[in-house]
Amino acid sequence: VQLQAYGGGLVQPGGSLRLSCAASTSIPSRNSMGWYRQVPGKQRELVAIMSISSTNYADSVKGRFIISRDNAKNTVDLQMNSLKPEDTAIYYCYAYQNSRSKWGQGTQVTVSS
Repeated sequence: VQLQAYGGGLVQPGGSLRLSCAASTSIPSRNSMGWYRQVPGKQRELVAIMSISSTNYADSVKGRFIISRDNAKNTVDLQMNSLKPEDTAIYYCYAYQNSRSKWGQGTQVTVSS
């Protein structure tokens, strides 16, 4: 499976961005899809992840970010609101498929005035 992410960019603090990710093949709803992020010099961290049985968010984004998934279109979106400078990172789309973790190419999100 290939994952193509869209929607990164530059936004001012307090602003919003929406990330979208499209999978090239069907991802079963029981399998997780979601978003991670990484800042240079730090480990990649979970932002939000969703399957048919659960939805989980990093504590740092709860109440500000919303993950959604369209299983018919094989897409997963991340609506990011009230963005903070510390949300600046490369955001990676993720899917679990055929017992393996799959990653998209990453999209840069920069929150700065």
